[in-house]
Amino acid sequence: MLRRLDGLLQGDYRTLVRGFGLDLADLREYQYHDDVRRIDWNVTARLQTPYVREYHEEREVTAWFLLDLSPSVHFGNSGGSGARGKHQVSAELVAVLARLLTRHGNRVGALFYGDSLDTVIPARTGRRHVLHLLHRMQSRPARARSAATNLGEFLQSASNIMRRRSIVFLVSDFISVPGWAAPLARLARRHEIVAVRLTDPLEHSLPDLGMLTMQDAETGEQLFVDTHDRGFRRRFAAAAGKREAEFRTVLQRCGIDALELSTDGEIVDAVLRFADLRKRRRQTPTAGSRPVPRVQQPARSPGADT
Repeated sequence: MLRRLDGLLQGDYRTLVRGFGLDLADLREYQYHDDVRRIDWNVTARLQTPYVREYHEEREVTAWFLLDLSPSVHFGNSGGSGARGKHQVSAELVAVLARLLTRHGNRVGALFYGDSLDTVIPARTGRRHVLHLLHRMQSRPARARSAATNLGEFLQSASNIMRRRSIVFLVSDFISVPGWAAPLARLARRHEIVAVRLTDPLEHSLPDLGMLTMQDAETGEQLFVDTHDRGFRRRFAAAAGKREAEFRTVLQRCGIDALELSTDGEIVDAVLRFADLRKRRRQTPTAGSRPVPRVQQPARSPGADT
């Protein structure tokens, strides 16, 4: 997996992440989603058209993984639709990206969320540091119960820790109490953020399995439902669709790209598609507004080795 990603991204390193520099390289016309802080107001006033500054980028960057490890992320480890759960998909992604980044001399750190920000792993480089990060993530005991996930609180706490401009991978299922849009927007003003959403097919539609007892993974609340009822399945799908639309709207307003990872999909192809999309977006400017890119990996082949 790592060789495949490194081989295709090598030589075009900034297709996945970009560095941040201070030396002025060029000026170009403003495009939708550009950072308004880079507008050159003198040139804009002379030409009556918004222009932004481009800088020579530093190769070395600092990357942070903001990891939602609340009980809902452990859905799929038992009772999900596939052999792996969302937590395992999250660990696989962190392993691949962290090692890929540190291979190029970058530093990576991580913040863990249970029912609050409870673990901070400082940003460092090297293979041993990546193994330490993964060990802390995998050896963390799963919570049987917790308060409802509050991503807004997590993002606000993370903002107080990550002072230096960084690449931020926010890895979560985004099942949270409302109110996380504003903290995410504030975080996006300082950092380059990639929202990685973890999903399971059963979260979008229910099969006809008859009478079932469903339990909230975080609060433990139980509900006895009849999945044979078509009306109930339609309402379930509609609620999932509404949550999807709200997620897309928040990211579009914040100008953040979305990478979606399903428990039945392939991580490598999703990351490569995501990198290719970011590359094409920078090479082919578009006028006016555009939807936030959604990259989802293809279905995972039975018995595939990731």
